[in-house]
Amino acid sequence: MRRKRDGGVGTLADHIPVMLDRALAHLDPRAGLGPDGAGRMYVDATVGRGGHAEAILERSSPDGRLVGVDRDPAAVAAAAERLARFGARCALVHGDFAGLRAILAGRGVAAVDGLLCDLGLSSAQLTDPARGFSLQGDGPLDMRMDPTSPGGAGDLLDEIDEPRLAEAFARLGDERRARRVAHVVLERRRQGRLSTTAELRDAVHAALGRSRTARIDSATRAFQALRMLVNHEEDSLRALLADVPDLLRPGGRAVFIAFHSGEDRLVKHALREYARPAGPARLRLLTRHAERPSREEVLRNRRSRSARLRAVERLPEVA
Repeated sequence: MRRKRDGGVGTLADHIPVMLDRALAHLDPRAGLGPDGAGRMYVDATVGRGGHAEAILERSSPDGRLVGVDRDPAAVAAAAERLARFGARCALVHGDFAGLRAILAGRGVAAVDGLLCDLGLSSAQLTDPARGFSLQGDGPLDMRMDPTSPGGAGDLLDEIDEPRLAEAFARLGDERRARRVAHVVLERRRQGRLSTTAELRDAVHAALGRSRTARIDSATRAFQALRMLVNHEEDSLRALLADVPDLLRPGGRAVFIAFHSGEDRLVKHALREYARPAGPARLRLLTRHAERPSREEVLRNRRSRSARLRAVERLPEVA
């Protein structure tokens, strides 16, 4: 699916993968052969611009392999440039991690030694007005992580009813005045006064007023909720979480980095359910609570400030 929260804007080398040290510590990528006689296999389910994937391939040199997946073809192209030096050890796929099992099966991979899923938008997506993600500047009402897929934010606003939009603003954006925001947004859309991201921002400001602080724009929550709705992000995450035990070899590990409280909640509950001691536990929790970035990392990379990391290990099969 989507999208890395690499920090900063500039060349590929300038981008900073979020919580890289902790992700590598839990994932533990290393050289060696898997049960199929080939190099250990790792998956970056949200390869983005390739920062985490690069580190995994370096740590697992010389024979570790990696499949990188992303919904954004621009991200796949950027990762291909960054990871070209690894040659056949790295394969990149344009796709949604909801279908990761099928993607891997298509490449002859039944299970992997490590899975990383970093949920969040990339700097490249946020800073390009044409993508429609950002509050800054002005662009079309798009917000699709995969621009080749049908139905952007504008199409969604033409089809959705007010109660469902309000529910999305409340649940996905934690917006307390969700009904008011949904009413104003859809009323302006019907009047032909809402066709760009700037007009969407203005509509939310009209419903809520401008933010009283310089830190967070009052339209941020609505933008987040609409983006998650357009891209079916919760559905994709649920599909991936349902497959995690079967995707990992015994001893294999999975690391999730979430930036949204609802997504972190989905990850937490799914992983804890798999690790329940009362039942036939399939996973072992490596993190009892979500890990957070260090103060030094937040100062170095402000985009990491809301990150939460959770990790698990696949247990051996019980006879």
